[in-house]
Amino acid sequence: MISVITGRVTILAAMLAAIVLALPAGFAAEARAEGRYGKQKVVYHVNEGGGEGNTAYIKALKNIQNHINAVGKDDIEVKVVMHGDGLDLLRNAVTDLKLQGEVVNLKNQNVAFAVCANTLKGRKIDPDKDLFEVTGDDIVPSGVAELSYLQGKGYTYIKP
Repeated sequence: MISVITGRVTILAAMLAAIVLALPAGFAAEARAEGRYGKQKVVYHVNEGGGEGNTAYIKALKNIQNHINAVGKDDIEVKVVMHGDGLDLLRNAVTDLKLQGEVVNLKNQNVAFAVCANTLKGRKIDPDKDLFEVTGDDIVPSGVAELSYLQGKGYTYIKP
């Protein structure tokens, strides 16, 4: 009787090994990625135009989403600092529904969007009328100074 049980256990072990070996290679890589990156603080720098159809902005926002997906929304703190032509991301979002959706999606995951007061003043932009969902808390005195400040606080700088 023991040899029958041992034989069944051996068969089950062999079947389990065959299943594991048959899994796609990416499955094992995904399993190892969980927890790999630890906690992160990052600042994305946006200071250029979005191009035709805001494609550069959409790509930048999708990069941020991919970053969140890889690290995990509970293990990442993301800030997006915009100045110069980068403010057009939120200016164009006033009328571009796809851009609006990407911004709202990221804000719902606690991504903060920081707007440069120098650019607002220099370009005579009214954040209440001209930009999508910007409050006084979103405005920083200087976009470039904010980048330096955040890097000094341990944020990793990323230029999408």
